[in-house]
Amino acid sequence: MAKLMTEQRFASPDDVYQLLIDSHRDLTPDQSTRLNAKLILLLANHIGDAEVLAEALRVARQGVE
Repeated sequence: MAKLMTEQRFASPDDVYQLLIDSHRDLTPDQSTRLNAKLILLLANHIGDAEVLAEALRVARQGVE
């Protein structure tokens, strides 16, 4: 079974953050929400492991509830 990797893995995390921010530029709130949903589904499919995805969802919910 794979394990969720939560340590920093990007050589340039600020550049990755900027990519995410830039992808929402000039979108309406509805379009931004749809972009996020599509990105989540694409990355979930890329992960391809339901247990890792479930762990990621648990971690992401921490502090949100």
